[in-house]
Amino acid sequence: MSLTYDLNQAQALAERLRTRLAIAVRGRDEVIELLIVALLADGHVLLEDFPGSGKTTLARALGEAIITDGGDERIAAFRRIQFTPDLLPSDVTGTTVFEPHSGGFNFRRGPVFAHVVLADEINRTSPKVQAAMLEAMAEKQVTIDDTSHALDELFFVIATQNPLDLAGTYPLPRPQLDRFLFKIRMTHIARQHELAVLTDYPMPRLERAAEHLGVKRSELLAARTVLREQIAIHPAVREALVDLATALRSDQRLVSGVSTRSLVLMLPALQARALIRGRDYVSPEDVGALAQHVFQHRVEPAPGVDDVGPVIRDALVPQVERLARMSLTR
Repeated sequence: MSLTYDLNQAQALAERLRTRLAIAVRGRDEVIELLIVALLADGHVLLEDFPGSGKTTLARALGEAIITDGGDERIAAFRRIQFTPDLLPSDVTGTTVFEPHSGGFNFRRGPVFAHVVLADEINRTSPKVQAAMLEAMAEKQVTIDDTSHALDELFFVIATQNPLDLAGTYPLPRPQLDRFLFKIRMTHIARQHELAVLTDYPMPRLERAAEHLGVKRSELLAARTVLREQIAIHPAVREALVDLATALRSDQRLVSGVSTRSLVLMLPALQARALIRGRDYVSPEDVGALAQHVFQHRVEPAPGVDDVGPVIRDALVPQVERLARMSLTR
């Protein structure tokens, strides 16, 4: 039986999850909020980070915060896949193996069968493996020997890539980047947070996270229903997104603009941020806060343009200002 939530319960759930992750990882409040937004919006996240920045701890904390109830008990809370050049698609999705005692073939699940999957250094593996992973992200299933195997409804991917070391990498093409809701660039944490990490040693803060801060799988699915049914999107917001996309597609500083898919994926993300902020409607602030993270990895700069940030801001500001002059509440 599915769980039913109202707006206040869904907001409390998001706050509980935020508190849990903040206990595990210092100085990543913005990244934590974006991860929760993506999780509630049923999207996936690409982190561009430096080694040792806490991505594994953050992803593991998110996975272990989820309590399985009502789902497949064989689905793990968290799995980490280290992508390497010699990795095979079956190492990610699973494979069929011969069982001598039964005389038949059985499917052995790969690490992709988890609530939260950390795809570490996804740009270090071959395009064939990348395609297998991204197919799972898009369709929430894997196909082995012409048989489809469904992933969990809560399936959530956090992929990482190193922004500095490009040797031996297979950069994700833009059609595949388009599958990620957000691309988040992580920088080193502030001095006071880094000092706090050293002060906590040798007791990991993750081990001290209270059990009552865990969230049930059914609760997260109920919160997703709240997004669809209780967070209003004013028609003017949709118009602003289309006008923003049109402006980006016509900007001479870009070779290609954003896809319609990106606009569709942005809608539940806007609703998720509104929920976290305690509103039952999408505001101009939500549009301004998420646009860079949604669009920066989807546009292709023209030769000589090193940073697409100003291009997106130039197209975004008029739309946000226009929305700010309107009443978008229910």
